[in-house]
Amino acid sequence: MIVLSFVFWASAFWVVYVYLLYPLLVSLLPGKPLKSDKSHEPNVTVIIPAYNEATVIEATIRNKLDQTYPAEKMEILIVSDESTDGTDDIVEALAAEDSRVKLLRQSPRQGKTAGVNRAVKQAKGDILIFSDANSLFAPDAITHLTASFSDPAVGYVTGKMVYVNQDGSMVGDGCSAYMKYENFLRSKETRVGSVVGVDGGIDAMCKSLYQPLRADQLPDFVQPLKVVEQGYRVVYQEEALLKEDSLNTAADEQKMRVRVSLRALWALWDMKHLLNPLRYPLFSWQLWSHKVFRYLAFLPLMAALPTNLVLVGVHPFYVLTLLIQACFYLLALFSPRFGDRLAGVARLPYYFCLINLASAHASLLFVRKKKIVTWTPRTN
Repeated sequence: MIVLSFVFWASAFWVVYVYLLYPLLVSLLPGKPLKSDKSHEPNVTVIIPAYNEATVIEATIRNKLDQTYPAEKMEILIVSDESTDGTDDIVEALAAEDSRVKLLRQSPRQGKTAGVNRAVKQAKGDILIFSDANSLFAPDAITHLTASFSDPAVGYVTGKMVYVNQDGSMVGDGCSAYMKYENFLRSKETRVGSVVGVDGGIDAMCKSLYQPLRADQLPDFVQPLKVVEQGYRVVYQEEALLKEDSLNTAADEQKMRVRVSLRALWALWDMKHLLNPLRYPLFSWQLWSHKVFRYLAFLPLMAALPTNLVLVGVHPFYVLTLLIQACFYLLALFSPRFGDRLAGVARLPYYFCLINLASAHASLLFVRKKKIVTWTPRTN
């Protein structure tokens, strides 16, 4: 029973630490000053990788052209990864209207990372702005992103992604609530130094710090880590706003989460030297807490329930912990049936279980040495 008790309490502590104690500890650490000057307006290059994005690419490009940022200081490079649905024709038509728009066709198809590498070589801006093909920025988003680079210690800036749930689905509301938690944590991590994770749909970095990546590496994760490796800060700018439709089916959301988690695990493996507390005391602690322990949280979750069942007869307290776990998983299991009758926060257990199942699946693929290079447009 002593071994089972240890496993149970170690598992419980792991989960509580990752989701509650770590954010609390980060909030209590002393902050570092961060400069932000909106009058700082360097030349920028917006890079948009695209594969068969004909339904959204025009709106995305026009969204960037309509930014309040000085037109003469911005160019837009669209990397078409051998699109076959007319994406290239749409981009070329817009390029004929506005000389700031340029099409780069990548053939044969090589994936997002190879496309970004190609675009950076031709980028004229001092600051690289990364956008997904369906990302619609707030009108002043680029202004807020570049303002943070007025601080010479900053090398990478990520904006605030807000998922919009159009139909009130379980997945959509759960994702939205989860992102509010993530954005809160990023604001606290920025205050003490650097964030350890970005979304990729609204990011920016100094071109001088960009390092070409392998086609199988995830730029949204590896590039920020390489910026930290070079001694610069990665910060969260909540005023640089991006609204994006959330995925509405569990299958689509889990597929996306598995893909992102798998590539993030490989990124952690490639940059594992940053996990060394002797070389990177603060950041390694953040990386272990926010990423490694988070992606592996399915392990203590799998251990806590069965050990709790065995320990029920040992002490009445274990009855309470079992009831808490049972209520949580029952809410996750049956909440889809209640739909709109549940508040957004009550839908979190469902989404929590979904993302941890995705992490477990991704970890299995990682152990089997599987990698993902190319991508397909997300569906709503």
